[in-house]
Amino acid sequence: MSLEKNRIITIANQKGGVGKTTTAINLATALAAIGERVLIVDLDPQGNASTGLGIDRRARRLSSYDVLIGTHSVSEAVLETAVPNLSIVPSTMDLLGFEMEISQQPDRVFRLKKALNLDDARSYSYVLLDCPPSFNLLTMNAMAAAHSVLVPLQCEFFALEGLSQLLDTINQVRQTVNPTLDIQGIVLTMFDSRNNLAQQVVSDVREHLGEKVYATLIPRNVRVSEAPSYGKPAILYDLKCAGSQAYLQLASEVIQRERQRKAA
Repeated sequence: MSLEKNRIITIANQKGGVGKTTTAINLATALAAIGERVLIVDLDPQGNASTGLGIDRRARRLSSYDVLIGTHSVSEAVLETAVPNLSIVPSTMDLLGFEMEISQQPDRVFRLKKALNLDDARSYSYVLLDCPPSFNLLTMNAMAAAHSVLVPLQCEFFALEGLSQLLDTINQVRQTVNPTLDIQGIVLTMFDSRNNLAQQVVSDVREHLGEKVYATLIPRNVRVSEAPSYGKPAILYDLKCAGSQAYLQLASEVIQRERQRKAA
């Protein structure tokens, strides 16, 4: 049996526009809706996860930057969202200077791990780390701190090529800073059932990665795309739309895998 107090999952893909932040927000909301205590740490300087959860920029007095440089704890930077059981450490543009500021520090890769090992962070049952769309020191901190990586993968022509690069990166992280880092799963996003290429991508990814690929397909969905402009997860904006229902299914798959992992 695992003795870890929570599950820290990095949501990463070095390619932009694959539904990474949308997955972070809606998976977190779905987990919170079934009673899990969830924290999102927004590590992207653009702050889309923070905006998508309705956190006004003026309210972000402290951010993940302050946690990473070690001046404040997670509990000091955390903000409650409109979703019960879901909190966020928001992002600000200060993160743009993080890499330059601590690049010479010997613990530069482990700043987030250190912060998340404190009791205030360990009280959440799930911590989701939303990374920038690049492999930089912020993503490295996330992977060093996490138990596993969840990869959103767009159903498009170059998907497998980008995925192989990301899997190589995860292997490098395992060999250097986090030997127990696991692949939580691959989530296929922006699926269009009318598109033959999308069907082929799904088939190819499943053939290459088997059980690592979640059964749930996240469809292209206008309501999911609209939701962030209202500062709401899709699940709050329109629970009945196909995208929201898919994220609820994904959350149940994540929970099921966690149960299986703990029982192993």
